Amino acid sequence: MGATWYDSFFCSPEDSMSRYAHRPSTLQYSFGPGPITPAVKWLIIANVVMFAVRLAYSPITTYLGLVPQLVVEHQWIWQLVTYLFIHDGPLHILFNMLGIWMFGVELEHRWGTKQFLRYYAITGVGAGLTVLLVSLLPLDSAWIAATYRHSTIGASGALYGLLVAFAFYYPDRPLLMFFLFPVPAKYFVMIVGAMAFLSAPNSGVSESAHLGGLVIGYLYLRGGGGGLTAEIKYRYLKWKMNRLRRKFDVYSGGRSDWDRHVH
Repeated sequence: MGATWYDSFFCSPEDSMSRYAHRPSTLQYSFGPGPITPAVKWLIIANVVMFAVRLAYSPITTYLGLVPQLVVEHQWIWQLVTYLFIHDGPLHILFNMLGIWMFGVELEHRWGTKQFLRYYAITGVGAGLTVLLVSLLPLDSAWIAATYRHSTIGASGALYGLLVAFAFYYPDRPLLMFFLFPVPAKYFVMIVGAMAFLSAPNSGVSESAHLGGLVIGYLYLRGGGGGLTAEIKYRYLKWKMNRLRRKFDVYSGGRSDWDRHVH
C-alpha cells in the first residue's frame, strides 16, 4: 500500500504524554504516546526485519505480498497475513510504524497485550479479505482487474483499524490533520474514511485495504470485541490510580493535576 496517506497520521495529542502533565509547559501538543509497549515493539521489530529481508531479496514480495490472483488460483492463503509485514520503501515503513506506535501504545495499555494483538490481527486480515473481495467483484473495471493481479503490501490496513479504535475510545482527542488543523478523533476517522472511499478507483494506494481496516475494526468494537475482561481491567487500573492520587494530595498538602489526563 502506498505512502500518500501518511501525512494525515502525524498527530500529537495534548494529553498523550500524561506522565509529564505536572510540568509547566507552553506547548499545546506533544509528540507520541510515551514508552513503547511489548506488542507494539515486536510488531515494529518484525516489520523492520522483513523490510531488510525484502531489500536483500525483492522477489519475496511475490510470495508474501497479497496478490488475490495467487490466493484464488493457487491457494496462497498465507498472503492474507504476510502482506502486513512487507513494505515498499523507507517512507512507507517509517510512517506505518510511527502510526502503530502512536495509536497502538494507548490501546495496548487499555486492552492488554493479548487483546491488542487479537484486534490487530483481525483488522489486518480483515483488510486483506476486503482487498480479495473487491478484486472478485463482477464489474468491468480496470481498477478491479488491477487489484486482482497486483500485489498489496503494508500494515496500513491494520493501522486504520487502530485508528478507528483510538477514535472509538477517545472520540474528542485532537489529531492534527495535514500537520495544520486539530480535529477530534471521531471526525478525523470520518474524513480519512471518506477520502479513502472517494479516491479508491483512481489511487495507486490500496484504499480497499484502508476501508476494510476501518469497517472491520468498527464492527468488531461495536460488537463488544474489546472484551469485558479488558474493560474491567482498565476500570480497576483507573480506580487504583485515583486512590494513589488522593494519597499524594494528602502528603503533598495540595491537589496535583498529574491525573487530569488519565482516561
